Amino acid sequence: MTLLDTLERGLREIDARGLRRRRRTADTPCSAHMQVDGRATIGFASNDYLGLAAHPQLVAALAEGAQRYGAGSGGSHLLGGHSRAHAQLEDDLAAFAGTFVDAPRALYFSTGYMANLAVLTALADRGTTIFSDSLNHASLIDGARLSRAQIEIYPHADVDALAARLEASDAPAKLIVSDTVFSMDGDVAPLARLLGLAERHGAWLVLDDAHGFGVLGPQGRGALAHAALRSKHLVLVGTLGKAAGVSGAFVCAHETVIEWLVQRARPYIFTTASSPAVAHAVSASLRLIAGEEGDARRAHLTRLIARTRALLAQTRWQPVDSHTAVQPLVIGANDATLALQAALERDGLWVPAIRPPTVPEGTSRLRISLSAAHSEADLDQLDAAFQRASLEARECAA
Repeated sequence: MTLLDTLERGLREIDARGLRRRRRTADTPCSAHMQVDGRATIGFASNDYLGLAAHPQLVAALAEGAQRYGAGSGGSHLLGGHSRAHAQLEDDLAAFAGTFVDAPRALYFSTGYMANLAVLTALADRGTTIFSDSLNHASLIDGARLSRAQIEIYPHADVDALAARLEASDAPAKLIVSDTVFSMDGDVAPLARLLGLAERHGAWLVLDDAHGFGVLGPQGRGALAHAALRSKHLVLVGTLGKAAGVSGAFVCAHETVIEWLVQRARPYIFTTASSPAVAHAVSASLRLIAGEEGDARRAHLTRLIARTRALLAQTRWQPVDSHTAVQPLVIGANDATLALQAALERDGLWVPAIRPPTVPEGTSRLRISLSAAHSEADLDQLDAAFQRASLEARECAA
């Protein structure tokens, strides 16, 4: 058997289990209404929670940044690639998201994946134990593995189980690691109780606020502001390609933590800095998020969330109890989930199927991602499509 034969056999096995992933090609900017693979569709697939990805002010800021700073950075942040746009953005992020700690400082990364790898590999080593929620994002899982620390996985959001593991640990250094809003369930971690444990055990609490930043808290400052938490034990990671509508990520913490990352975080040191034009656009996005327009978009999104929860409760499938913009509907089997996705697609709706290994076996689901760009009429179409699909499923079962 050749090398290619081995891969082809593996792909056939993926197909047999209903796990083949397929890309779709968007012909228009990210929005609620798009052309995808040449067809008009209402998209419930993106993480553009505030509907800013195609906002005219951000498009103009990106163009202005390119005119001012050029297209590329030319090097890593420590070798000539750190522009005034990057420096300004880090100051803006520290002021906006750093309310949880004295002397906050922020560090900008090209992706959230890179930021999580950087934090965990810089703060943990072989003498560290990382306590990780069982539903954490893949980037947190991979960062923990690369750190070479001992890893303790605690049941999802189970603070009592985590407390018992911390009590039993004699590790000289400890990190508690969790998403704030879990990307496939939409629930929010018990942040105050996690912080209490971190302070009691002298541990870092590393939180990935990818799905809370821009949406939760006063002015969209994120999950920590929403919970009104403050502590030097906190290290916050946020992404800028979701609610912020652009791209990149950041780490915010006490200035000493950030300086340590600059000196020791390999994913920061050894990668080319992102385009300064993108950083310039993110600074513009922060102003939108914090202003009256951001407040209005969050209020509209809150209304959409409430209505979506109500309509999903009327389907024959199992909604997850989420109060965030991530509204999952658990179907169960892979084939049934793909069939429902296809039925909605025939009605002009793009609602992605999420299957293992992203979610546990037997919990395949549709992940409905809401945006402030959606209208009540968009939800009318989603509701009608689910009603038709539910009726068809009952007729087939009969």
